[in-house]
Amino acid sequence: MRRIAIAVSMISICAWASPAAAADPKRDQGDVTAVPAKTIFGAQRTPSPLAARSIGFYSRGCLSGAEAIPIDGNNWQVMRLSRNRNWGHPRLVTLIKRLAKDGAEKDGWPGLLVGDISQPRGGPMLTGHASHQIGLDADIWLTAMPGHRMTRGERENLSATSMLGPDKVHADPSVFTARHSAIIRRAASYPQVERVLVHPGIKKAMCEEKGVDRTDFHKIRPYWGHHYHMHIRIACPAGSTDCRPQPTTPNDDGCGKEITDWIALLERPPPPPKPGPPVKRKPKPPITLADLPAECRMVVSAGEWEKSGSADTPAKGAAQARTR
Repeated sequence: MRRIAIAVSMISICAWASPAAAADPKRDQGDVTAVPAKTIFGAQRTPSPLAARSIGFYSRGCLSGAEAIPIDGNNWQVMRLSRNRNWGHPRLVTLIKRLAKDGAEKDGWPGLLVGDISQPRGGPMLTGHASHQIGLDADIWLTAMPGHRMTRGERENLSATSMLGPDKVHADPSVFTARHSAIIRRAASYPQVERVLVHPGIKKAMCEEKGVDRTDFHKIRPYWGHHYHMHIRIACPAGSTDCRPQPTTPNDDGCGKEITDWIALLERPPPPPKPGPPVKRKPKPPITLADLPAECRMVVSAGEWEKSGSADTPAKGAAQARTR
């Protein structure tokens, strides 16, 4: 009976996710290549009632047993609540709470504004990120938390502050301060953190700061964008055997040739436009469930078992797994 329930649940994934399939009963509902995965995962409002696991790679996977960070804490507030992206692996949620507390107590940071983490079941998103799919990535704004509890409207409409100056290359010293540098270094200091992505201009400003500990500078990685937030990424957690790790970062602090090359690249003038009409590139096909690890189909379909009233529910299995 359990196998039948699983099969029916899997077939239902495309049935409810695809309007075309609903309109055409003859269409193959079991075709997991028919619907973009972002449509399926973006429609999930609750986590899968399974044990916590990060499955796949940061930019191609899913998340089971996700935990939501509360929208309000003593030293943090979650932004853009309408997106429902405050879900992560429990280990990442614990780390964000620790960073909020340590930042306030040790670095004088007023509090974190928490941006996107992941969707309730991870997976590709309808808008925005390529990564953030397995609950191990978190965007933390470089705008400090205000001194009042924000309304939902404020959290939707407040704009994050760019740390860059007028040239859009270098950090503005009147905006990017020693406290900003300290909270970034704090994030990089935790052993489970593998990377903290920031704009190259921010990394350059940190490299030029005198008298700071550069022990974890190899984790602070320059990358495109990231001038109004830092992107924290942690390692694959214990128990997530299907999580694929990223290559390790270089051992040096990155304050030499690497950051010099990044700044030179950003300062390089754009190439002149080519003559003739612009060439239209064919868009890449969307990621589907067939492109994700097979376990992700179970993650999506898990709630269907509970709805069917089966005694053999994933909620029961998750509870058993947590008591072992």
